[in-house]
Amino acid sequence: MASRADRHDLYQKSVQDVGWEVGFLERIFNNLRGRAPLSMREDFCGTALAACEWVRRNPRHTAVGVDLDAEVLTWGREHNLSKLTPEASKRIELLQQDVLKVRTQPVDMLLAFPFSYWIFKERATLKRYFRRARESLTEDGLFLLDAYGGSDAYLEMRERDDLGRFAYIWDQADYDPVSSHTTCHNHFALPDGSRVNQAFTYPSRLWTSPELRELLL
Repeated sequence: MASRADRHDLYQKSVQDVGWEVGFLERIFNNLRGRAPLSMREDFCGTALAACEWVRRNPRHTAVGVDLDAEVLTWGREHNLSKLTPEASKRIELLQQDVLKVRTQPVDMLLAFPFSYWIFKERATLKRYFRRARESLTEDGLFLLDAYGGSDAYLEMRERDDLGRFAYIWDQADYDPVSSHTTCHNHFALPDGSRVNQAFTYPSRLWTSPELRELLL
């Protein structure tokens, strides 16, 4: 089964719940800004599943997805954008560009999930990305990003989530306490006992909440 498995499909089914996610972000924006958001940019968008969900749920919504990886953008076009109506597909644009350099029309919401911005390991580079993100927002726009932390974040460990048809494994393979650099992997265990090992690998820096708050301020 592993030889026939699609790593992007497995990832979407195990990690992403874009229906809940997009609805949550809409509520956050409404609560903070007193209006409904209309435009969204998904940085590090991968297969652009969230951007597709955004344009699907409202005919007034527009979305831009930005990612450097041509292969994953092609997969997203073939498997996610292709499921949109022709009208909805006109309201989404995928760009193979660097988030540090890309220029787009200002958006109400800019997303950087799931902690993909941790690929920037140097403080000056991450600050540059945050500055570019702020410049890409409308006057009352919101920059939305997530993080993880706590004592377990610094451990070399694995967590397994059994999802019925397969299991998702989050692997914190190594952590350097001097640089705070870490390498994590996604693995998938399939019902016949075969595995998709290191389906995705994330060399990154584990940024703490105080560091992120200081840089954002």
